[in-house]
Amino acid sequence: MTEKLWGGRFAAATDALVEHFTASISTDRRLFREDIQASVAHARMLGRVGVLTAAEADVIVHGLRRIEGEIADETLPFTDRLEDIHMHVESRLIELIGDVGKKLHTGRSRNDQVATDMRLYTRGAIDRLRALLHALQGVFVDLAEREAETILPGLTHLQVAQPITFGHHCMAYVEMFRRDSDRLADARRRVNVLPLGSAALAGTTFPIDRWDVARQLGFDHLAENSLDAVSDRDFLLEVAADLGILAVHLSRLAEELVYWMSTTVAFIDLPDAFCTGSSIMPQKKNPDVAELIRGKSGKVMGQLVALLILMKAQALAYNRDNQEDKAIFFTALDEVEMSLSLLVRMLPGLQTRPERMRAAALEGFATATDLADHLVRRGIPFRDAHAVVGRAVRLAQERGLSLEQLSLAQLQEISPAIDAAALEVLSLEGSVAARNHPGGTAPAQVRAAIARARQRLAQEARE
Repeated sequence: MTEKLWGGRFAAATDALVEHFTASISTDRRLFREDIQASVAHARMLGRVGVLTAAEADVIVHGLRRIEGEIADETLPFTDRLEDIHMHVESRLIELIGDVGKKLHTGRSRNDQVATDMRLYTRGAIDRLRALLHALQGVFVDLAEREAETILPGLTHLQVAQPITFGHHCMAYVEMFRRDSDRLADARRRVNVLPLGSAALAGTTFPIDRWDVARQLGFDHLAENSLDAVSDRDFLLEVAADLGILAVHLSRLAEELVYWMSTTVAFIDLPDAFCTGSSIMPQKKNPDVAELIRGKSGKVMGQLVALLILMKAQALAYNRDNQEDKAIFFTALDEVEMSLSLLVRMLPGLQTRPERMRAAALEGFATATDLADHLVRRGIPFRDAHAVVGRAVRLAQERGLSLEQLSLAQLQEISPAIDAAALEVLSLEGSVAARNHPGGTAPAQVRAAIARARQRLAQEARE
């Protein structure tokens, strides 16, 4: 059935190019389960309130379930003439059950229908993303536990700053992705609002029961204003913004993986299954997955801007511009979901090279601040201590030594305030262990953070 369900007003057929230009079925076909789910709830409600008979509602629901199977099995053909997923489902329903199928759309519009479908889809997408973020945090917790004592040069400005542990660094990403999950959970509350019943923009004259539909579909609240309900896309903007922040985090992680795996740094090695080679250089092993995650993050951020611009000048209520929101949102969602899935599969196979990490930490005079702190504890003002240690670094550079390789005599030539105890704070392990407070990089604190994270993740898994 390819007749326009809205065609009674028109005397001429739609131009073929217009049909192609205005069709959205290539994009919104992925909403078929949500569209059928919402239609089933709507039909059952119409049966309960007496707009449909119980028998009519049952026939419609049975027909919708059959269509769901046909689409899932890819036996239902799609055509631009039927524009969108809503028209495909309704047209096929009329084919299957006859005139009873024409009653399904009573008391609703495609305007509130698509808003409902998108909220259902977005709610499910948030749940999938949070499950992936939960898994990714678990991967980093496992890495942190394995590498709790592995010395890593902590960087600022990409220059060696202070020694930390690789485990501590991994736990930073646990915190980062935890915030991403929390943001999505918070957004989900505003997503989970039912617009169905708002019809085109003004509500309906039929005696519908919106709370009945909300309970069937698992919505927590009803949209309070019909005009706002059909034109609101704030829920997509908010989730897209959350995806943009998440994409920034993915890009930062990907950059570190690429940097750490570079031949000149060589802190880590990634599994062969997630790397590729060169068509001309047989020795190459390229971290292409990480590079593509870094690249695709820009695409996600761009979709947020595109969605903001799409909405910025729309008068209330629904406008056809909003057809474009799905392609934009789905692109951002798909890129983030794939990136997270790949990281969850790739990172458990990450191998560290502790000797390279330690050598880099030694090259950068990473314990200089520890020596300054030691002098402060001996009563020297911090700025004076800073200058003393700066001269010690210069001496070490001139002699081609690390700070911990300088002798006590050499250090005391710079300042007699430096005593034998200062030599203890210059070791990498001593520096790391000294930061023994919540949030610090001491192995004991890393393990405590791991225990807290495992407890939290286990609690979330039960909820």
